[in-house]
Amino acid sequence: MSLSPLAYADSLRIGTIDFVSPDEIKVLLEIEAPDGVALNTGTPRPFPRINGYVLIPSDEGHLVAQVEWITVERSQYPKRKGMQDFGLVDLPYPLRKMSLNPLGCLFYDGSEASGKEKYRFRRGVESYPTVGDSVLLPTQNQLRAIVESGDNRHVMIGTSPLAANAEVRIDPDRLFGRHLAVLGNTGSGKSCSVAGLIRWSMDAAKKARGDGCAPNARFIVLDPNGEYANTFKDMGDVRVFAPEPSAGVAQLQIPLWFWNSAEWGAFTQASAKTQRPTLVQALRSVRDGVFGATVTPSHEMRRYLRTLVSAIQVERNSGNPWRGAGPAKGFRDRLIRWKEGLVDDATFADAESSALSGLIQHITGLLAMHQGDWPPIFTPQEVGALIGQLSSTHSVFGGSDTDILPIDADVPRPFTGDQLLRSVEATAELLGVSEYVETMQMRIRTLLSDSRMKIVSGTDQDLTLDDWLRNYIGDNQASNGTVTVIDLSLVPAEVVHIITAVIARMTLEALQRYRKLNHGKTLPTVLVMEEAHTFIKRYKDDAENQNSATICCQVFEKIAREGRKFGLGLVLSSQRPSELSPTVLSQCNSFLMHRISNDRDQELVHKLVPDNLRGLLRDLPSLPSRHAILLGWASELPVLVQMNNLPEEQRPKSEDPDFWDVWSGQAERKVNWAAITADWQQTDSEQVEDDHESTGDAGNFDDDIPF
Repeated sequence: MSLSPLAYADSLRIGTIDFVSPDEIKVLLEIEAPDGVALNTGTPRPFPRINGYVLIPSDEGHLVAQVEWITVERSQYPKRKGMQDFGLVDLPYPLRKMSLNPLGCLFYDGSEASGKEKYRFRRGVESYPTVGDSVLLPTQNQLRAIVESGDNRHVMIGTSPLAANAEVRIDPDRLFGRHLAVLGNTGSGKSCSVAGLIRWSMDAAKKARGDGCAPNARFIVLDPNGEYANTFKDMGDVRVFAPEPSAGVAQLQIPLWFWNSAEWGAFTQASAKTQRPTLVQALRSVRDGVFGATVTPSHEMRRYLRTLVSAIQVERNSGNPWRGAGPAKGFRDRLIRWKEGLVDDATFADAESSALSGLIQHITGLLAMHQGDWPPIFTPQEVGALIGQLSSTHSVFGGSDTDILPIDADVPRPFTGDQLLRSVEATAELLGVSEYVETMQMRIRTLLSDSRMKIVSGTDQDLTLDDWLRNYIGDNQASNGTVTVIDLSLVPAEVVHIITAVIARMTLEALQRYRKLNHGKTLPTVLVMEEAHTFIKRYKDDAENQNSATICCQVFEKIAREGRKFGLGLVLSSQRPSELSPTVLSQCNSFLMHRISNDRDQELVHKLVPDNLRGLLRDLPSLPSRHAILLGWASELPVLVQMNNLPEEQRPKSEDPDFWDVWSGQAERKVNWAAITADWQQTDSEQVEDDHESTGDAGNFDDDIPF
């Protein structure tokens, strides 16, 4: 016999409200309420259950609340239904209480064709219940609606154990467009979740296209541990780059001319007072082709004059007083050196030779005026007249006023390492600071001479910026694949932060220019950073000379702040959220949190969510693998997710080592140290084996050697 609607609703009641506040509702459970398994919702399911869901009727539908804690207290006046025998003595009876966190409202949304009721969940509470209101168990249909509600949820990532295994789906625009942080301990399933999110999103997009073509998507995975090289190989064209290429893996190339002045300054540890201005000026010159192979004497002189004008303007704008034994004496010495560089050439035109002669006479006269002065004093009028003479001579050689200001030092124009060295030497000599830049030059020479650095920095002059963007970000319509995996595991430690920063910055700047040239339209791209705590680590902001790690972190902070406007989404995976940059974490609007045991990491994670949602986060230390808590912009409410299972061949290579299988002989592990040595030392393996045999067996100790 079927129950009437009112009788059915009464059968779902489990208690009444005893206390109400904006962030907590306390409920007094009835004696007849289920104490282990609820059978009155159509399908048996556990109740009461921590972090489970209950409903409270309201004017708009039902208020959805989450169970935070359950307790038992002794009541002085037990609540018994039915006829009471006043001849009996009532004894205190244990009553159950539970605390709820209000989450949102569940609305009736009509019926489906099959007659099944439809519901829609909306985050936020407009009106709160009052004391004495009933608390109900949600039906199976209502429970699924709580988790499955929302628009554009195209990608299924798992199921919810707390909501009758309802499908947990996400909106890719929300998940990737507002940045995502995947947090959890080692072995908790972070890497599989990251790989799964990419794979499941691409599968859903391909299905939605309906034409069998690959999605027009771009994922760039920065892989510090070499885990993802084979993860996506069954998804079509996947571009994999590494410092040491192999079958299916291309050569990683991040040319030196990609580096901007901040990255060069961090790598060379250039001092702020002398070395950094010299480096910036040298980069401007070398990017403009001053030290290229095809330069005529007239062009050389024009650029020399332009550099002189710029150098004097920079000193004047910095407030140089041009008087006294310090700057003024240095300025006079530089004038003498600069005059030595003004040499006439037989190929100069008559007008050029005449203008150059007039400039030399002007400088000679200026020096003669202050020959006997001590300290020498140069007035602003004299310096202004010198700049005017230099500018007019520069114009005769074909220069213009706009040409006087050097090009941006960060424009990615090609140059070689040798050209940069010559530019630094020439600029230092021109500015009279050669003795102060020797250490910086030595660091640049080290970079150019180290064979490991050449592999990463690249000396292939055939590589163009256009080719690099096609290969690393993706060609038109993603015709060469949707995923780029960049293996950073063998990048030298001295430059790994710089290389990572360059890749991330070039990606952002490329998308900025795409939007500029396409009337405000963006090119959706996702940048995935594994082991983010290593590359996006908090730093001291008051440091005068910022190191490579700081520069790398600042690039990702800029992406976190501005990337959304240019279509660049950020996915961070980290096992130490407490070490991440607060700026980047604060810009992440969605979080997928696996098991977290460290107390500092737990404390930080709790600060990321409102107070009334922290109950669910108490599960973090005890979450099993493949389980995570999804919260933030990508989810209408915090939900416990059992992530979809990935086949072993689709998982990143981050599994735990098989100690017992190897020890017990169940798994074979042969070692060829000669091959490893040859690969490490970049030598011939046969020569290594011959050297090993000629020195004898190092494993046999001489009995005469005392220990």
